[in-house]
Amino acid sequence: MTRVLAIALALAACDGGGDSRCGPSEGVAARAIDGDTIQLESGETVRYLLVDTPESTGGATDCFGENAHRFNEDLVVGKTVSLVYDVECEDRFGRLLAYVSVGDREVNTLLVERGYACVLHIPPNGDARLQEFEELELRARTLGRGLWTACSPIPC
Repeated sequence: MTRVLAIALALAACDGGGDSRCGPSEGVAARAIDGDTIQLESGETVRYLLVDTPESTGGATDCFGENAHRFNEDLVVGKTVSLVYDVECEDRFGRLLAYVSVGDREVNTLLVERGYACVLHIPPNGDARLQEFEELELRARTLGRGLWTACSPIPC
């Protein structure tokens, strides 16, 4: 399934604009908590779907964790982000689970394709886009991008 079709289907499932069944469809990113989690100015914490970046919080210093954190921060902080939800709205920590975009750039896919993250699939979320993300990860690994060259062992 193409990325555009997957996003369109996800938007349709969430009623498109305004507030969805899960939470806001957009907001301003106040801070990047780490490489795969942000906090909106409205207070919600959002965990990116289908990605896992090396840890950089709570005293953790995983290889490439700070790189992923900075990359995420540079992409989203102070900017309006769009949120697209999947089947389950929250994780066990109460964080919203979403695909996050700034303009026409989806942060989830950028993290994987540029080697800042590994794919993390927790069904049922991400089922429709898993193959797309796995292909991005394989390409990043094959090209030696980011953590795929910098880290041994791979931290995610």
